[in-house]
Amino acid sequence: MHLFPFTLIILFIVLMHNFSLILGQQPYIGLGTVACPRRGNKNSIRGYTCNGANSCQAFLTFRSQPIYDSVSTISTLLGSDPSQLAKINSVSLNDTFETNKLVLVPVNCSCAGQYYQTNTSYVFQNAETYFLIANNTFEGLTTCQALQNQNHNPANIYPGRKLLVPLRCACPTKNQTEKGIKYLLSYLVNWGDSVSLIADKFGVGSVTTLEANNLTLTQSTIYPFTTLLIPLHDKPSSPQTVSPAQLTPPPSSPPSSHKKKTWVYVVVGVVAGAVALTSALCTVIFFTRRGKNRNEDDSMVVSRSFEATKKKPPMSVNEKLSEIISGIAQSFKVYDFEELKRATDNFSPSYWIKGSVYRGVINGDLAAIKKIEGDVTKEMEILSKINHSNVVRLSGVSFHEGRWYFVYEYAANGDLSEWIYFNNADGKFLSWTQRIQIALDVATGIDYLHSFSSPYIHKDIKSTNILLDGDFRGKVANLRLVRRVEGGDDQFPATRHIVGTRGYMAPEYLEHGLVSTKLDVYAFGVVMLEMITGKEVAAIVTEDETNLSHVLRVMLGEESGQERLKEFVDPSLRENFPSELGMFVVEMIDNCISIDPASRPSVHEIVQSLSRTLNSSLSWERSMNVPRS
Repeated sequence: MHLFPFTLIILFIVLMHNFSLILGQQPYIGLGTVACPRRGNKNSIRGYTCNGANSCQAFLTFRSQPIYDSVSTISTLLGSDPSQLAKINSVSLNDTFETNKLVLVPVNCSCAGQYYQTNTSYVFQNAETYFLIANNTFEGLTTCQALQNQNHNPANIYPGRKLLVPLRCACPTKNQTEKGIKYLLSYLVNWGDSVSLIADKFGVGSVTTLEANNLTLTQSTIYPFTTLLIPLHDKPSSPQTVSPAQLTPPPSSPPSSHKKKTWVYVVVGVVAGAVALTSALCTVIFFTRRGKNRNEDDSMVVSRSFEATKKKPPMSVNEKLSEIISGIAQSFKVYDFEELKRATDNFSPSYWIKGSVYRGVINGDLAAIKKIEGDVTKEMEILSKINHSNVVRLSGVSFHEGRWYFVYEYAANGDLSEWIYFNNADGKFLSWTQRIQIALDVATGIDYLHSFSSPYIHKDIKSTNILLDGDFRGKVANLRLVRRVEGGDDQFPATRHIVGTRGYMAPEYLEHGLVSTKLDVYAFGVVMLEMITGKEVAAIVTEDETNLSHVLRVMLGEESGQERLKEFVDPSLRENFPSELGMFVVEMIDNCISIDPASRPSVHEIVQSLSRTLNSSLSWERSMNVPRS
């Protein structure tokens, strides 16, 4: 067979490299995926380990090649639904792709034993081997080891034999889903690719991509004919597949009469120019020693010449950031990092507020400066469209050494949790009317998010995500988990990616993954319950030893309800609250935390009720001469 010497070159390159793996989400195993040794291979070469959901929506990439260059032929080869494939690539069912076009392939990924996979089938052709099927026909989306392990009596190769082909896919881990990652894409690495370039192509963070593949900044080398997992917050789109550098056969490659392009020729053309003379000599020795028996184990050959000569495209941080920052500058001020250092006295501990947030003084005005890791594209996109007095405002950004810095408006009185829990260390106290005003502010901010044509769902409403300005006016903060939902209905499909804070998550979301605007209503009800009782939600449930939805039933509908209410409210309020209005607010909270989402009011209805409650509370406050804190 004419391709056999070229196959040996690839195997030789594979055998020259060892990979140091660290614990992480899924190990990138490099050129181990294209080797076909019988013994001594890592089990992980067969597929990605099951370490997340049992099944999920996943995506593959495939570079079109004759005869697999149309929606129908690619979907048949890879076992994908043709209508979904056409839709995600923005083409029609009858379209044909140009050669080497990167095609997105949606698949259903599931756990089969120890490994994730999506299955398809393939019929052996004349003069084919497992190596050619894995790396030529399927371009590295499967491996020799996976094919041999998945099919009984793998040595029995003959034309017409039907193979089960497990393709490399994976589902997000719990850690990834908590960070908002919804999908994993198995990307086929091309010549000249790097982790940063691929991550930038799909609009995700390089650090997040490195973590997903068990790579580090110092160990981030990737190779063609291997798969790199790309963690995605949203489904990929056809514009992300456009690449200026198209893979083309070397000029010396002869015209092929075979029905599909032989990718191994491309490998030969590049490797032949890259491998030094000593490597070529080793190849000859290797071939003469092993040529008679391909089924024997391959010896490990150590060579440093390939490391010294392999091509690494230069990465320019400025170039990578220019497109992002140019878009940001339309909505936010882009700060020089030195300006932020001056504003915080080089991020001095004396300027530290909480977590990764520092107080700063910029042009004489106070600002909150937050260090942020990971991909911030989604949050910036949302914040650029939001302008409301009850949603915290992002005024500027900065980028320095792989980390983003957000400059927010300053909330002089910190977050709500510092004020509402009884017996707090600082003796902070909010009056009844102040609490109702803050509740109205927060509800108004949430109502604003829900009022878009496609509503934004905050998904993490809690007391620590509500900031108070100098006048104790509430502002909704931390939009990292915000989700924009398409469609006009109030109830949306289920998701397996549960993110948020326990205690504030609605039961239908926690148990079944149902997503709707009623998630924010439930969380808001929990916050109001904390504001009224002066207790954290965890303490309320623990003390009553019952479900949160049953907590308020002990006083509702009873003649002694108002007396029970006085025992229930925050002791710091003492007698300084109107019991009739208190019962009305308790009923409102009870409706918000109803187990049935359809029974919960809309936030707009809550705003109207709280507005009336605030007016009545102000009237009561004036009549009673109640002092304000």
